[in-house]
Amino acid sequence: MNLQNLCIVLVEPQGARNIGSTARAMANFGMSDLRLVQPQTDHLQDEARQMAVKAGGILEEARICSGLAEAIADCHCSCGTTRRLGKYRVDILNPDAAALKLLPLLEKGRVALVFGREDKGLKTEEIDLCQRLITIPTDDGLPSMNLAQSVAVCLYEIHQQHGRLRGKTAGGKKLAPLPEVEALFEHMRQTFLAIDYLNPQNPEHILRTYRRLLGRAGLDAREVRALRGLLSSIDWVDSERRRLEGEEADGAD
Repeated sequence: MNLQNLCIVLVEPQGARNIGSTARAMANFGMSDLRLVQPQTDHLQDEARQMAVKAGGILEEARICSGLAEAIADCHCSCGTTRRLGKYRVDILNPDAAALKLLPLLEKGRVALVFGREDKGLKTEEIDLCQRLITIPTDDGLPSMNLAQSVAVCLYEIHQQHGRLRGKTAGGKKLAPLPEVEALFEHMRQTFLAIDYLNPQNPEHILRTYRRLLGRAGLDAREVRALRGLLSSIDWVDSERRRLEGEEADGAD
């Protein structure tokens, strides 16, 4: 899943700060292809650059397009964002569900994530060019989100799901392979049985608690090795205890 195959399209953006903030959000989440459809402001002005911070290169390389059709011409799928429901706006996904649908499509080619105008969103004819629709659930008191914030929310979900599918936690660490984790639990079973911590008639009862606890933690390979080192130390202490008890028993004889 190549995140570089995802392009962000802003249709007639009005605020330079929103464009700059969008560029920064893209850089935050590892994306760089920005396309602007008839921008209503200069996307290279100081306000945009200030908000982009270190993502000024994305602004400089942004493609300026005359219409949405041109902006998505090289994409095999486009996903439009909307907060309005209606006859032609159905089967709308939340950003987390949309990310799971969108990521596999990146394997096949370029995909567009399309955002509408700050004040009016996408027109119906522009929605028609999008195969999937996304909405961000918000409070009814103020349902419309800022453009750049909407981009950030969607890109966060895509980046998070991308990490999970690659076997990474939200923090970005690589999870330990399943066989290593299962070997840890087998070691844990043997050690806990040896020290009489588990009921030999039903050892899984307590072990399931550890499975859930460590599963939530999302162990990497180093952490698995550290835990197995701890178990090995417990094994050594237990074996020494048994040896000493055996020597004491022999001496008593």
